[in-house]
Amino acid sequence: MTPTTISPQPHDRIDMSIPRQLHSQRLVLREFRHEDWPFLHAHYRDGACTRFTFRRALSEGESWRAMASMAGHWALRGYGPYALEVRSTGQVIGAAGLWYPNDWPAPEIKWLLAREFWGQGYASEAVRAIQQMARASLPELQLISFINAENQPSIRLALAVGASFEQEVAFRGSPWHIYRHPR
Repeated sequence: MTPTTISPQPHDRIDMSIPRQLHSQRLVLREFRHEDWPFLHAHYRDGACTRFTFRRALSEGESWRAMASMAGHWALRGYGPYALEVRSTGQVIGAAGLWYPNDWPAPEIKWLLAREFWGQGYASEAVRAIQQMARASLPELQLISFINAENQPSIRLALAVGASFEQEVAFRGSPWHIYRHPR
């Protein structure tokens, strides 16, 4: 494993017009609203959902701050994660989008879903919509997904949407994998 290092990227701040809303067959990918955090808390309060990211369930306040962080990413980077809203019901089931914290090796496509929505194809549908948007709006951006090496469901999803394993790196005391998305 090679250790990660923080290096400035040419895409630290994108000033291009990134769509603030996307549509897929079953989802609306949109900006976060204050009233979304209780729905996202269904993900964050579930230790099985946060096992590989936070390594513990989050409190309501921590869930709100996690959502605020994703919403704030748009202001700081010019792109960010979207709330995933089911078109037929209006229910927010998770988040997905472009994500690039300062300690990440490169900009990534991230995703998260409340457990009751796992295995229904929502995450892959959202990721494909994001891949398509990124190819059209940011063709020079080389996206990854940065996944804990033990997170087999996320690894299967990355492979299913066409990402390929690139390397393993040490990150926060454990091995993580970099999966490169097709351009």
